[in-house]
Amino acid sequence: MTEAVEAEPQAAAALFGDRLEVARVFAANLAEQGEERGLIGPLELPRLWSRHILNCAIVAPLLRPGRVGDVGSGAGLPGLVLAIARPDVHFVLIEPMERRVAWLTEQTDELALDNVAVVRARAEEVKLDQPLDQVTARAVSAFRKLIPLTAPLVRDGGELVLMKGAGAAAEIEAAGKEIRKFKLRDPEVLVLGEGVLDDVTRVIRATVR
Repeated sequence: MTEAVEAEPQAAAALFGDRLEVARVFAANLAEQGEERGLIGPLELPRLWSRHILNCAIVAPLLRPGRVGDVGSGAGLPGLVLAIARPDVHFVLIEPMERRVAWLTEQTDELALDNVAVVRARAEEVKLDQPLDQVTARAVSAFRKLIPLTAPLVRDGGELVLMKGAGAAAEIEAAGKEIRKFKLRDPEVLVLGEGVLDDVTRVIRATVR
């Protein structure tokens, strides 16, 4: 039996504003095709909005106008969601798997996201014409493993804005060697969405110098 798709939470309107209709189309497409195309698991439909879409959208205010990379973009969480919420930011979605690249490209076209470029590559092998201002990632790897994949893509003074779970502070503690090697400054954990979302979102933010 197919699980019912979660009803759109009230918080969606506040987080997406006049971009809400685009977010609704993306949510419907992900609900319809996500499991079949191996983008989300079969148990995710009842929490599609709260756990996935709004969990990503709450990060949007942390982004600055410029170029933001999403490493391991997968289903477009967070890259496509953030591109919907922040049309003033240009996103580079970096994803190695062909079927996921196809999905990202289709959605970029269907949703008319002219602020998105999709690049098929592994993060450690991607060739960009210029460094990024910020890089994000969600559910890709531990912080100490993410640093070597993301920090080299960012310009001097740019930021890592990495979505993490409840163990984010411990991940910073465990990444001391990598933090020093890649010259990250002021790594911190931000807790987003308190009083707005059912489940808060944690982000590790650090400056690349």
